[in-house]
Amino acid sequence: MTDPLPKVLVTGGAQGIGRGVCERLLDDGWHVVMLDADAAALETMAERLAGRGTLTAIPCDVADEAQVAAAVAQAKSLTGPLKGLVNNAGIMHRQPVTELSLADWRRVIDTNLTGAFLFAKHAAPVMTADGGGAVVNMASTRAHMSEPDTESYAASKGGLVALTHALAISLGPDVRVNAESPGWIDVSAWRADPDAAPEDLTAEDHAQHPAGRVGRPEDVAELVAYLLEDRSGFVTGSEFVIDGGMTRKMIYAE
Repeated sequence: MTDPLPKVLVTGGAQGIGRGVCERLLDDGWHVVMLDADAAALETMAERLAGRGTLTAIPCDVADEAQVAAAVAQAKSLTGPLKGLVNNAGIMHRQPVTELSLADWRRVIDTNLTGAFLFAKHAAPVMTADGGGAVVNMASTRAHMSEPDTESYAASKGGLVALTHALAISLGPDVRVNAESPGWIDVSAWRADPDAAPEDLTAEDHAQHPAGRVGRPEDVAELVAYLLEDRSGFVTGSEFVIDGGMTRKMIYAE
């Protein structure tokens, strides 16, 4: 008798980096539980990925604890142990800080940071009962550097890096927790909308990266796959910057 597939929860999985992560983990033999607040995008992506592996799609607003608890309970009821969680859901709101409403600030913080806390809160006991597992929080290089008018996003991602090491200490050794901080990732071909325009990348855009190119969702998914597996069993509480070296490059105006 074949052992049931291990399950992994991926929030914000219907498009962008989340979609790339879902596709990679399906190919690696996981039972992927794809969660997203955009029910239409979730349905579209589930149809596209049908037949690629074992996939369960669950609509969920990660900022709503009742929905998070229900989603984890539904995932728990599925066959196989819960071994992974990828907190990828995130939104950005650009507005001058002097004009940023408290409601908009809270929506970004609740989605990007509180959502990760809620999923860890409800999923970690299930993973522990199932023999342990791993969490990957999707932070950002914007936890360390910023463009103007992105205070809520930067704060949420900085908080996510700190939450990562706090959870690693609290949940270890049963559950390992790490953060991945992507830089410039071109997700234009990974949106749910098939008519979405591709990002107009220039040679200069690629040249900003010591690696020679802008990143792709596959780059991020490769590291996620590693961090979820037992081969990374001595890795926890860490942040991994995956940005093609961009944040290490000094730039001087000519």
